[in-house]
Amino acid sequence: MLVDDLVRNPGSWLSHGRDTGVVVSSRARLARNIRDVAFPDWAGEEERLRVWSEMRGVLAGMPGLADALILDMGELAPVDRAVLRERHLASLDLTEKGAGSGLVVSQSERIAVMVNEEDHLRLQAITPGMELLEMWRELDALDTALEERVEYAYHPELGYLTACPTNVGTGLRGSVMLHLAGLALMNEVEAVIKGLNRMGYEVRGLLGEGSEASGNMYQISNRVTLGQNEEDTVRGIIAMAEEVVRHETNARLRLMEGRRVNVLDHVGRAYGILSHARVLSSGEAVHLLSALRLGVDFGLVENLTPASINDAMLLTQPGHLQKTSKRNLSPGERDELRAGMIKKHLKGVCIAR
Repeated sequence: MLVDDLVRNPGSWLSHGRDTGVVVSSRARLARNIRDVAFPDWAGEEERLRVWSEMRGVLAGMPGLADALILDMGELAPVDRAVLRERHLASLDLTEKGAGSGLVVSQSERIAVMVNEEDHLRLQAITPGMELLEMWRELDALDTALEERVEYAYHPELGYLTACPTNVGTGLRGSVMLHLAGLALMNEVEAVIKGLNRMGYEVRGLLGEGSEASGNMYQISNRVTLGQNEEDTVRGIIAMAEEVVRHETNARLRLMEGRRVNVLDHVGRAYGILSHARVLSSGEAVHLLSALRLGVDFGLVENLTPASINDAMLLTQPGHLQKTSKRNLSPGERDELRAGMIKKHLKGVCIAR
């Protein structure tokens, strides 16, 4: 399986036909390093190449990774790197690296391991819906199997040692991605974010650290990794995400009770632009598809599902557009192709009157 094959299938974080409601996806990630080996950003090229060579072999023998896709960053074109970022399989940091760094991805894309990113190993498990506890347990099993083959950098008092001090301890980052279009329309999302920050949680955008909340998609994750039990951390994230879902659900109810005309206008305008535009930037497309997804959730849009909207959001990202067209496209060409693809995607869709 090559990067070209990935774009033919839905991303592992998408709903695959399931209606997951406000909750888009759950992801667990672990940072691990090899004992007595310099962190990747401090290591020389020879040492990074050695770690990548050894780890790709070890990972290929792990449960669930026997037929994995193994990608060397030094061999990937820029468009391939973009596809990996858009599918939430690789971070911006990893895709900016060269030889000596790589990615190992299971056939389902449910499990991915970044090698020589900021840490020697970044293990990830991702799936649609509110299944963070299940993702953590799946990742924990992989971590346990790996620890039988790899001696981790570990301190008896501090826990697992990582390149970034904020990950020292468990090395665990759990996150739940939510579609908070109702809170955004009620101008209440900033207050919710501030509340989460005060309680020790991070809120990030669609593509993780440093990204904006495109399409009203927000990732809620833990900030503390030191001195906490992993399962307690995961359960805390779930409880906080469920509380935000309740706020979002309440905001949607208030919208339909007091601002139904505004909601219909919001959804109708999005549909009108998406179904008639000749040029659409990726940012505008995601924003408008978010409005249409809200309409689907309200039952205001017929012949369209959240899963279909998720697919449109992913397949019209710059990297995916260029992969499917099999050529490099200028920004203007991408915007034109994106508009045409979405127009076809919405054929047969109806808006309530």
